Amino acid sequence: MSSLTVVWNRVFAVVGRVSMYRLVVLALAALAAIAFALSFFGLAGPTPGELLAALAVLAAACAATDAVAHRILGTPWRWESSVITTLILLFVLRPTLDPLGLVGLAVAGVVASASKYLLAWQGRHIFNPAAVGAAVLTVLSVWLPDLGSSSWWVGTPSLAAPVIILGLVVLVRTEKVRVVAVFVLIACAVAFVRTSVQYQQVGLELDGATVLWQILWSSPFLFLGAFMLSEPLTLPPRRWQQFTVAALVGVLAGWPIDVGEVSLGQERALLIGNLLAFAFAVRAAVRLTYLGRIPLTPTVRELAFRAERRFRFVAGQYLELEVPHPHPDARGTRREFSIVSAPEELPEVRIALREGSQSSYKKALAAVEPGQTLAVTGVWGDFVLPTRPMAPVLMVAAGIGVTPFVSQLRHQRLSGEDRDIVFVYVASDAEELAFRQDLEDAGIPVIVFTRNEPATLPPHWRWAKGVRLDADGLLQVVLDIGARHAFISGPPGLIADLAPALERARSLTTDAFSGY
Repeated sequence: MSSLTVVWNRVFAVVGRVSMYRLVVLALAALAAIAFALSFFGLAGPTPGELLAALAVLAAACAATDAVAHRILGTPWRWESSVITTLILLFVLRPTLDPLGLVGLAVAGVVASASKYLLAWQGRHIFNPAAVGAAVLTVLSVWLPDLGSSSWWVGTPSLAAPVIILGLVVLVRTEKVRVVAVFVLIACAVAFVRTSVQYQQVGLELDGATVLWQILWSSPFLFLGAFMLSEPLTLPPRRWQQFTVAALVGVLAGWPIDVGEVSLGQERALLIGNLLAFAFAVRAAVRLTYLGRIPLTPTVRELAFRAERRFRFVAGQYLELEVPHPHPDARGTRREFSIVSAPEELPEVRIALREGSQSSYKKALAAVEPGQTLAVTGVWGDFVLPTRPMAPVLMVAAGIGVTPFVSQLRHQRLSGEDRDIVFVYVASDAEELAFRQDLEDAGIPVIVFTRNEPATLPPHWRWAKGVRLDADGLLQVVLDIGARHAFISGPPGLIADLAPALERARSLTTDAFSGY
């Protein structure tokens, strides 16, 4: 394995331990600090005073709007959301010391934050809030030019490298590197064609390499992709849908279309992409009635719900469950859970979780009584088996990472599919092997990695005694890994450790989680 792959896997393991909201806040704050330092040397566009004034006005507008909205709705205020909106608007709008310009910034901040609640469906944004605020200010500037408009001053060569580095950290965490890469490539290609046409129209000779370099390093595409297009709250559930949205936004951002006096570029392009994403995802939101919980191991519980209506999901996907509660911690009121039940078992829906942590979310979920309803804000994921049932599969599960595989195995049994599957199951000890009956019913070979030997094992199961689960150990117990499509669900650190072996498989699909 190359040194670059090793570094990539380690970065993936590290950032996987940080919540998405907290990581984006840290990345944007670091970018703002870099921009402020560069402004002293005239390398960032705005002056230090303009940056500080704009930051203060935007922070006050966004925080006040969020506080009022949460007070009216009776929900807890998530300060990370306010900070993210503030910092994105700081880079999208033109910082200024002009009083009317500061009023325009305040208007954009209020509109952006209000859109989270007014332009939402089942608890999720329909549009990127910062894009809404910037678009409204741009439209208002047609009649009131002194209010200012979007400027995307972040698209400057001096900030390109920091945007790429910090953006990559965020994209690794959200697993959206390929989606954003598609957007950037298409946006740059379309912008290059547009520039070429403009040069031809005025009879000028085009230096292709120079123009392409300027488009990449001096355009806002990098920031738009890394910090706005990649927002999970406004992306559709499947990867092919995400690529479709990325391509659409890339075309519209690369070749802005004029509608009257307003151009459909940048944030307006993103809003159109958000609308397409909403069309893909709207049917995934549903409300669930809680039925009860079943203990599976000393620390793992299975939770059963009944869906109010039928909805579509594919075995292996995950849902986002919202549990509103007062004073949530930094992780907020939503969590992602792999669906344990099979699509054939609807309207019953099951998830599983590991108890033990004292997060505010888990305390609130533990207090939910049978008969209460909770909102599923969407269903996502491409952790699905190959469409060809004859394709040999390797499943590697660590702890609670067994859950998406249980859904797939239940689906296989209920639909009558017959697949060649080898299952590698990692648990802290034998008592923590959850869903043993489902694995036994599947009739597949299971290789168990635990500290202690299980007292009894079903047929086709074996304990990998004396074998350490690392890349070499996995190759020892799965001799035909090169002929199989590998799927691994577990903590980022384990995925990084097993990467040298898993990369020998015919394909590799990962389902990393942060351990909540």
